[in-house]
Amino acid sequence: MNTAISVNNLTKTYSSGATAVYALKNVDLDVNSGEVMLLMGPSGSGKTTLLSIMGCILRPSAGSVKISGNEITTLSERELPRVRLENIGFVFQGFNLFPALSAGENVELALDLKGIRGREAKKRAAVLLEQVELENKYNSYPADLSGGQKQRVAIARALAGEPEIILADEPTAALDSHSGRVVMELLRSLAHEQGRAVVVVTHDNRVLEYADRIVHIADGQITEQTHTEVLMPSGAQLSQGLFA
Repeated sequence: MNTAISVNNLTKTYSSGATAVYALKNVDLDVNSGEVMLLMGPSGSGKTTLLSIMGCILRPSAGSVKISGNEITTLSERELPRVRLENIGFVFQGFNLFPALSAGENVELALDLKGIRGREAKKRAAVLLEQVELENKYNSYPADLSGGQKQRVAIARALAGEPEIILADEPTAALDSHSGRVVMELLRSLAHEQGRAVVVVTHDNRVLEYADRIVHIADGQITEQTHTEVLMPSGAQLSQGLFA
């Protein structure tokens, strides 16, 4: 199994000296391709900080972060956007869709960042929306979509760059049980069927059954890791039952 993200002796502090506050302290963690990892812990435990550092949004104070074997902590601010664009797809609790753009146009916008525009962008956006079972919502605006549908558009947008890593911050927190289940089944299929590394920060105990590994964080340190046995249906069963 390939290691998509490798974190070693990672520390993140705010301020310095006697007033230093540790958000993360000496964290070691590998994220593998093809797995769903949940990061869980109380508010202020450091899980979102860890996700942000793995996503090249925040810089660590010390330690190593490797994406597909490449060290990123030594890269300049100008180089980090390229790493994010080529390797990482983000999914957020608040969806972060542009309200004045249709579902298809929201996905097209992500494709534009990859230099894909015009007719080709529309074609690819349609394929991505079809993957999340929203092919009939291309021209619908976010205001006309349910919470679960908005999150699936956000996932389609995250997939626009064909990233090997999906980082999701509380993706089910604003969803009802059914919509949350649909989103987690989709994220699980991206890991198990397409070999992507999926990391989910969550407080939502309803999603535990979808994890291959659960990592607990408290006070900026990993306190426990649990490997779970996830019963996966076949690809055919998954595609038939995903949005039933």
